[in-house]
Amino acid sequence: MEEPEAAASSHVDTDWRRVSPKYVVVEVIGSLIGAAVLVAVMLLAYFLADQEWALWVAVAGGAIALVSIAFEPRRVRSIAYRLREDDLVFRRGIMFQRQVAVPYGRMQLVDITRGPVARALGLADLKFVTAAAATAVTVPGLPAEEADRLRDELVALAETRRAGL
Repeated sequence: MEEPEAAASSHVDTDWRRVSPKYVVVEVIGSLIGAAVLVAVMLLAYFLADQEWALWVAVAGGAIALVSIAFEPRRVRSIAYRLREDDLVFRRGIMFQRQVAVPYGRMQLVDITRGPVARALGLADLKFVTAAAATAVTVPGLPAEEADRLRDELVALAETRRAGL
């Protein structure tokens, strides 16, 4: 009896769909821009206002950004979603893992956004909004064609589930 359970658990793992590996580039560029702005402002405060503490903040901010960037590939690999019969399950996180199930019948809006870097890489973010604000879920880093296809599929599923309520 152990073999069917093992087969079932391996089937569940293969159902998870990961985001595009290109999404690492989007995250790294965003982190670099944020770090550059922080460091630039702190260096301006140090040189123009003679605030010695600002130099320490700039160094610490740069160091934290470098460590954060080192973890980006692993953080992106932790993002996945799975379509089940009645809901979409989304997971993310390395140390603090988050897993959210969004029932199809509760979806009120399925939105696609494309930032400039993601658009250049052919990626998009898919956002699901429900009546409960806490269950709003964004699946980032999907190939644009997959995001469009998934949006259409989820809208159709949501309409059929709501019609059955």
